[in-house]
Amino acid sequence: MVRDELYITVPNLFRCPISMDVMRSPVSLCTGVTYDRSSIQHWLDSGHDTCPATMQTLRSKDFVPNLTLRRLINLWAQSNGPPSPASSPSVSYQKATTLVRDIENNGNENLPNTLSEVLDLIAAGDENRRFLAGFDGFVSAIVGVLSRGGAKMEVLELSIRVLDSILTENGVGEKLNSSISKRNYDCLPSICLVIQKGIGSSSKIESVRVLESIAVNAESKRAITENQDLFHALLDLLASEKDDDLNDAVFSFFIAISVTHSAKAELVRSGIVQLVSKSLSDPKTKICTKEKGLKLMSIMSTCAEGRSAMRDWPECAKAVAEKLMKVSRTANEDAVAVLWSLCCLLGDKKAQEVVVRSNGVAKILLVMQSGYYEGHKVRRICGDLVKVLSAGCRAGVLGLGLYDSKTTHIMPC
Repeated sequence: MVRDELYITVPNLFRCPISMDVMRSPVSLCTGVTYDRSSIQHWLDSGHDTCPATMQTLRSKDFVPNLTLRRLINLWAQSNGPPSPASSPSVSYQKATTLVRDIENNGNENLPNTLSEVLDLIAAGDENRRFLAGFDGFVSAIVGVLSRGGAKMEVLELSIRVLDSILTENGVGEKLNSSISKRNYDCLPSICLVIQKGIGSSSKIESVRVLESIAVNAESKRAITENQDLFHALLDLLASEKDDDLNDAVFSFFIAISVTHSAKAELVRSGIVQLVSKSLSDPKTKICTKEKGLKLMSIMSTCAEGRSAMRDWPECAKAVAEKLMKVSRTANEDAVAVLWSLCCLLGDKKAQEVVVRSNGVAKILLVMQSGYYEGHKVRRICGDLVKVLSAGCRAGVLGLGLYDSKTTHIMPC
């Protein structure tokens, strides 16, 4: 009799070099070697000061979560073998109570393990995520970790990851904002620290998403805007990072908070016009990120400071004009609004010339022709733009002679 066996091959990368078991909570030493947290913690607690795999003397006994490997292991586990209680644990009321108590314990040195366990439970299934997100005191406990100050980067990153993983659940936004406001926004310095010094871009992206979920009312937006360290840490990300997903998250956040004149003015003073213009001009920037950049630029154009900054930065008009008809309908509206502010409202001759040289008149006429804007203000401001630009060309004011858009079949209203 032949008996069929089901063999599941575990990738060596997923095995802890000490226990040889699949890692539940992979962490990396300063040597770059990754181990399961419980195994390496036992090794270090036993008095060793070397890396077990390489036997190098450790400059530091600190370790950081290998979040990318954790995700890969979870994806592999979900697609291999039948689900079991061991691989898909459920959260009981008693278990959740214990987790909340352990998280609230400020002197708990096992906090990284507790937070890693929470993430494992959330990753095990939607039911666990919903249960923990709705459990009384859970969100508040996580916010408490961020608000206490003095926590290691590992703990801060894990706490933010927990919050980010439950943001989409019903009621979490309200609980998060209520808990943070009660603590007088004491968590903002911790979030700022992760944005400045977090390991890799994933924790920074998660931090920005958590910030955006906080910025839902006038009080929270004001608290964030008035935190200069945080505000400028986000701008520094745009200036220094080349990660499109990270820039996309930062653009979304700035769009969310740019509802007051003071917030817009602060962004403009901090160089947002120049940063967005560079992003729009970069051929490597994703279309979705450019569309958010156009939205942000449109918002900035509604204040005098924003229009002045755009006038003083000639690359702005060129970058915006070149995106016309290459983005979504909504983004086209934002681009047209920016060009109208420069060319019509300010009457900036340099901007007008840049738009004409970028074949902007033809593109604006195509926007009018698209059929989406019948009776819409976009059609009217497109008409204003065409009249101003065409008049400048005919008069030779723009130094281009008579401009031929090659779209004579399209007549502005």
